[in-house]
Amino acid sequence: MTTRWGIAATGGMAAAFATDLALVPDAELAFVGSRSPGSAADFADRFGAAASGTHRDLLDAGARGEVDVVYIATPHPQHHALALAAVEAGTALLVEKAFTATLAGAEEVVAAARAAEVFCMEAMWTRFQPALRHARDLVAGGAIGDVLLVQADFGAFREYDPGNRLFDLALGGGAVLDLGVYPISLAQHFLGRPDRVTATGTTYPNGADRSAAIQLSWADGRAASLTCSLASATPGRALLVGTEGTLELVPPFHHPSRVVVRRNGQEAEEVELPPTGTGYVHQVEEVQRCLAAGLTESPVMPLADTLDVQWVLEECLGQLGITMVEATVDLEG
Repeated sequence: MTTRWGIAATGGMAAAFATDLALVPDAELAFVGSRSPGSAADFADRFGAAASGTHRDLLDAGARGEVDVVYIATPHPQHHALALAAVEAGTALLVEKAFTATLAGAEEVVAAARAAEVFCMEAMWTRFQPALRHARDLVAGGAIGDVLLVQADFGAFREYDPGNRLFDLALGGGAVLDLGVYPISLAQHFLGRPDRVTATGTTYPNGADRSAAIQLSWADGRAASLTCSLASATPGRALLVGTEGTLELVPPFHHPSRVVVRRNGQEAEEVELPPTGTGYVHQVEEVQRCLAAGLTESPVMPLADTLDVQWVLEECLGQLGITMVEATVDLEG
């Protein structure tokens, strides 16, 4: 059975997703929605979508049963309004990370999706890639004992431009929401919700966060040391430290293809597990598997995890002196 997808947005993230969507045999790009109908039409023509229009047109197509699931790839602050509208239309949704701009916004979307029993998942594509799945299996099987520490960094050099979305707080810009969400989600995945968050960092002249060093602490002594930055590229390495060894996600950890396990006193063991396409294929398959099974949440990326990550993100931004707000979205165009 073919799953009919709608995409809300026509930017680079939407294009990357649409490219990988074409690699999934039982997936079809059925509708593209945008603030600009012209942009939606161009995107639909480029990626072979059957129809296009405004965001409202996309939501209406979902309500009519012409779209099975909507992927929201707009800037972070616009996720909240679009996700609530999709839930109201009864359409399943995959929401790009960061899930929303605020914890309160995420809580509202999650509550609405659960009340309506509409499938909803954060698009944390890393969790579904083969190398990360293998790492999860190794940890669950006790390959490195109990996980005590997580170290991860994600930095990318971007020339400062206050007019660019990456540096515009009104559009969810800054290092923490764009890059920090990856190491935070990784730490949450293996250690759970922390008891304490400590963040220090630097900002650009317009107040957007340029870099952050984040320490997550648990009452039992476990910890995570995480960094993110838009000022410079960093190796992008992730390391899980356990009582019986370590597990490394070889850079770039956010879309890894190699896992190295170093058990105490033994030779390193390396496994290569490249993703299909760019790597977005695997989260598409997860959504479709969940829909076919009648699930309203993914067991790999449950909404409770999303709320834990959003809490950490908001704690970090607050300690950097940054307050995010959700955006009002004109669904008509």
